[in-house]
Amino acid sequence: MGNIISLIIGYLFGNFLTAEFVVGKLTGKSPFSYGSRNPGMVNVISHAGLKYGIIVLIGDVLKTVIACFIAYLIFRDRIVMLYAGLGATLGHDYPFWHRFSGGEGVATTCTAIVCFSPLYGLISDVFGLLLMLFRSGSAIGSVGITLAFTVLAWYYLGPEAGILAIIQMLVMIQRQWAVRNRRIPDNIEKS
Repeated sequence: MGNIISLIIGYLFGNFLTAEFVVGKLTGKSPFSYGSRNPGMVNVISHAGLKYGIIVLIGDVLKTVIACFIAYLIFRDRIVMLYAGLGATLGHDYPFWHRFSGGEGVATTCTAIVCFSPLYGLISDVFGLLLMLFRSGSAIGSVGITLAFTVLAWYYLGPEAGILAIIQMLVMIQRQWAVRNRRIPDNIEKS
């Protein structure tokens, strides 16, 4: 029961799309209306500036950390942090108030795996960053993060963590595909 409640806690926190709030309040625009139409840091940096992008990243990290630690404080079991982190990613990617169309969940995923397992989470995040830098693509790096964590989680952290990591990886693959195939209106330049 604690796992399901943690997933719900994470989902509710994840529904707060930092980019929508920050960019909407500060520029009067929606991140869904320009560039890749993704409410994430990269799109915000590309079209609203570095300052706004950093604020978006901080907000996405904070919402995930808060969800993970609330779940941990309630249930005093480390695995609930991974459920809450998965929930935060699902809320960010599929917010109910935005007709289940949100971001890619890269920041929430990276944060969730570091909250759950700082060592293996950081190894996975660095692996994904290196893939992104050497393969010139954020999609490859994003999927690489979840792939590395899946291997490490399954081998070192047990089957339940491994299964949750596989779910995170499948969500990441689906979101990378969906965001890159969004129909962009002709008058909006795709980044």
